[in-house]
Amino acid sequence: MPRRSLARPDNKLSPLVVLYIVAVALPVRYSIGSLQMTGLRTFLALVFIPLLLGYCRNRPTKGLSTDILFMLFACWAMVAFAQTSPAHVVENSGALVLELLGGFLIARNFVRSAHQFRATIKVILITVLLSLPLALVESITGHPPLIMLVDSIPGLTSVVPISIEPRLGLERAQVLFAHPIHYGLFTSTLTSLVFVGMVGSWSLWTRTFGLGVAIFASFLALSSGAFLSVLLQVFLIIWALVFPLRRKRWLLLAALCVLAYVTVDLISNRTPVRVFFSYATFSAHNAYWRGIIFEWGMLNVWQNPLFGIGLNDWSRPDFMRSDSMDNFWLVLAVRYGVPGFVLFACAYIFGLFRVAYAALPAEFQAIRLAWVVCFIGLTFTLCTVHIWTSIYSFVFFLFGAGLWLLDPVTTSGKARPKRATPLFTRFASAPV
Repeated sequence: MPRRSLARPDNKLSPLVVLYIVAVALPVRYSIGSLQMTGLRTFLALVFIPLLLGYCRNRPTKGLSTDILFMLFACWAMVAFAQTSPAHVVENSGALVLELLGGFLIARNFVRSAHQFRATIKVILITVLLSLPLALVESITGHPPLIMLVDSIPGLTSVVPISIEPRLGLERAQVLFAHPIHYGLFTSTLTSLVFVGMVGSWSLWTRTFGLGVAIFASFLALSSGAFLSVLLQVFLIIWALVFPLRRKRWLLLAALCVLAYVTVDLISNRTPVRVFFSYATFSAHNAYWRGIIFEWGMLNVWQNPLFGIGLNDWSRPDFMRSDSMDNFWLVLAVRYGVPGFVLFACAYIFGLFRVAYAALPAEFQAIRLAWVVCFIGLTFTLCTVHIWTSIYSFVFFLFGAGLWLLDPVTTSGKARPKRATPLFTRFASAPV
């Protein structure tokens, strides 16, 4: 007997997806004894078991390797924490399972069609639009209105307002999250998702408006790391428009990137990694620090290759007072060891590449391009920033929201050979 799909019969977006995005965007925290809870963790704790049972009963026919690898990573993280940070294993393992797997399972259970994927984009865009006035106020005054409002409610706290030196004459807007970088990253995801992913559903002008909102909101965070995602996505969209041959254009771009890496390595007195950091940050000072963080972070990995260091302080030069490590991928290896990093990286790479090279009908190609471009931008951005709590959960919710493309259901129930809707006109001329 075929499995019953979790997608709603009317193909509408599940209220759980909307509630999840609202929980991500509300900076609410409270304590239960020594346990630190957030609104998102509370929501995910209430729905996690039903989500897991629903997934097991109606698991997707494809993409299981990515799902299993993420679950194995969560299990390994518990083992690693038990070895390195036994006093915090329950709290931190529980938070990781809820935030990573909770958001991911919501996407895998309830985002299973083009209509639901586009509806998810609409909810995220509405959230960003509602947050934009708050971001403008914070950029001018330096005071985050929503965070201050939540802090004023008895029994609740919010994220700590970050005091950072202004840039370009503006304060950096954190708005909804623990750091301005996270707000910039949250809004940057809409760059390709709105402009490319909504092709065939929204007009060019509506998509251009959404693109402008995403870019402007991300700019208000004044984070070079977050804005790098915007720039990379815009570049890749332009590349896709300029070169019409789908597969060959990406092979050409990959070859050019390899050539650029080798050239920089040969002619520069700096490593390619340091050169990348110098162009991915607002200042030479930040690039210098990120280079040191990478080198010393790798030293910590090789000193603790199996279980990592957990929540313990990492070894670094005496002049580095801050324990901040602005590299998500590096933090994975440092905190959970090489096995943890390999499990996570394999889940990410398998999912991304399988979607990128899946044989899809034309009606899904714009969505596939949007999702892949979004995560290519995020991949490079996560080399320069670290993410945690709500934004961590959101990124991998969004990752799970694209895996339905491995086994899509066409509008007619079977694939039809038709042309894809182009980006800039209603009339087809070449696939995107």
